[in-house]
Amino acid sequence: MARVPLTPIGSPREAIADDASFAAARDALREKEALLLDRREKVRAGWGPKYVARVHEKGKLTARERIERLKDPGTPIFEVGTFANYGRKFGDLESPAAGVITAFVRVAGRYVMVIANDNTVASGAWWPLTPEKIQRAQEMARRLRLPTIYLVDCSGLYLPEQRHSFSGARGAGHIFKKNSLLSAEGVPQIAGVFGDCIAGGGYMPIISDRVYMTEQAYMVIAGAALIKGAKSQHITSLDIGGPEVHVHKSGCADVRVPDDETLLKAIREDVARLPTSAADYYRGGMGPADPRFPSVEIEGLVPVDHREAYEIEQILARLCDHSLFWEAMPGVGREMICGVGRVNGLWVGFIANRQGLLDDPANPGAHRPGGSLYKAGIAKISAFSRACDADGIPIVWLQDISGFDIGREAEAEGLLGYGSNLIYTNSTNQTPMFTVLLRKASGAGYYAMAGLPYDPVIQLSTSLSRLSVMDGKTLAIATYNSKLDDDFQIVTTDPEERAAIQRGMAEVEARIERDMDPFVSASQLDTDEIVRLSELRPWLEAIAEMSYQSIGYRRIKNDRIWSLHDLEVLVEGLRG
Repeated sequence: MARVPLTPIGSPREAIADDASFAAARDALREKEALLLDRREKVRAGWGPKYVARVHEKGKLTARERIERLKDPGTPIFEVGTFANYGRKFGDLESPAAGVITAFVRVAGRYVMVIANDNTVASGAWWPLTPEKIQRAQEMARRLRLPTIYLVDCSGLYLPEQRHSFSGARGAGHIFKKNSLLSAEGVPQIAGVFGDCIAGGGYMPIISDRVYMTEQAYMVIAGAALIKGAKSQHITSLDIGGPEVHVHKSGCADVRVPDDETLLKAIREDVARLPTSAADYYRGGMGPADPRFPSVEIEGLVPVDHREAYEIEQILARLCDHSLFWEAMPGVGREMICGVGRVNGLWVGFIANRQGLLDDPANPGAHRPGGSLYKAGIAKISAFSRACDADGIPIVWLQDISGFDIGREAEAEGLLGYGSNLIYTNSTNQTPMFTVLLRKASGAGYYAMAGLPYDPVIQLSTSLSRLSVMDGKTLAIATYNSKLDDDFQIVTTDPEERAAIQRGMAEVEARIERDMDPFVSASQLDTDEIVRLSELRPWLEAIAEMSYQSIGYRRIKNDRIWSLHDLEVLVEGLRG
C-alpha cells in the first residue's frame, strides 16, 4: 500500500498579498482581537482585587493560582467556556466565566481537564450555566479519555438564581451523572477540596478515585448556618464535615494535607503515576514540526469582511506540519476541500469550505459561489468523514459556510437526502471531531459541518465568527417580503408607511447582526471558546495530542491500511 502522498501547499505571504493589503487586513482583525483580549482579562479578574485579597487572607490560593501551580511550568492553558454568562446580570451582580474555570492543561507530561471553582466569585457558587459548563467539560474529558481534576471550593448553588440551575435535564444534579459515567468508562478523576464544599459541591468530589482535603476544607450536605436554623445546633462546618470527619471517620475522603500547595503537589504526583501519552507512539518516529509558512500570517489572510474570498489552501499551509497536505478526491466537489496533514507530528483530517467563484460542473463556462454545499461536495465530505472514522483519524472542520444550495434544481438533485446522509455520518462517528468557525456558520450548513448540535468534542469560534440561520439583511428582507417587489424595493408610496417599513427592516437587521456576535454565542455556551486566529495552530497542536493520548477506546489504524487509500483508488478509477 502506498504511503500517504503528502505534497507541499501554500505560497509565501508576499506572493498572496502585497504588504499594504496584508497590513490592512491584519489591522482590521487586530481591532476585533484587542476587544477579545480585553474581555478575557476582565473575566480572568473574577470579582477583582478585593476578593483575591480575601482569599489570600485565609491562607488560600485563588483558582487560577492553583491551576498555574498544578500545570507543567511554561506550558499553555487552553481554557474553554471563558465567556459563559458574559454580559449577563443577576440583579447587580455578574458571574465571570459562570464562576468556574474549565481548561485543558498539561500535568506531568499528560493533558488533563481541570474544573476549578472560582473562589473570587461568590465563594465558588454555581450560577445559571455553571452546571452546563461543568458538564460540557466533563463530556470533553470523557470523549478524549482525559484525566479529570476537580479543584473544589464551592459554596453550593447561588440561591437567588436557583431555579435556573437546580432542575432540568442539565441541572446541577447532572454533574454527578457525568461523574458516574467518567468512572464507569475508566477515566481517572481526582478531587482536591480546598474550602467550602456544600450541598451539590459536596457530592461533586465523592465519586473521584482520589479525594484530598486541606485543613480548611469541609464537605457537607448542609452547612452550619442551615443546621443552626433547622436544628438550633451551634456547630461549625469544619466540625460537621472537615477532614477529621471525612478522612478519619466517614471514609468520604482519602488524604488530609495541610494546605493548597501540598494538595496540588499530591495531585501532580498522582497524575504522574498514570500511563504516559501515546502520542509519541502514534507519531511513528515523526517529530513535531512547524508549518513552512508562519501560522501567525493567518491574521492577515482571512478577510474581516465575510463577503471577501480567500484561499483556504493558504490557511491549511499555515496549520499543517511542513505545510504538507494530501488532498483527497480533488476532482470532485471542488467547493469543499478534504485531506490529511500532520499537526505536531500526528495525523489529522481536515474538511473546509472553499471561497470565491468556482467552476459549475453542470454548466461549462459558468460559475457558482463557494462557501455553499452542493451535491458532489456533500457526498465527498460524507465519504471522507466516514473513512476518517473507520481509520481513527481525528477530524478538524474549518467552517466558513453560507449554507446549502437552494432552488428547484437543488431539490431535484436530492440535496435533502445527501444532507441527511452527512448528518447521519457525523452523528454516528466515534473518532474525535473538532469544529472551528472561521467566519460564516450559517443555516443547515452549520449543522451539516459538525456544528455544536452534532457533538464535536470542542467548537472554537474566532472574533470573525457569525453564527446564525441567515444574516441580518437577508432576514429583514424575508420578514418584510410581502411589502417588497421582486427587486426587494419597498412597494408602498405612502411616506409614513414607507418610513415605518424602513425602520422595521433596519431594526431587524441590527438585532440579528448583534445576535451573530461570537460573544453572544459564547455567553450562552453555544460555542466553547473564542480564539485569536494566531492561536489556531497551538490549539490544533493540543487537540491532536489529546486525541492520541489515550489507548484502547477507539481504533487507530496505521497509515498503510487506511480506508482513505481505497477511496482514492476507486475515485481515480471512476475518473479514468
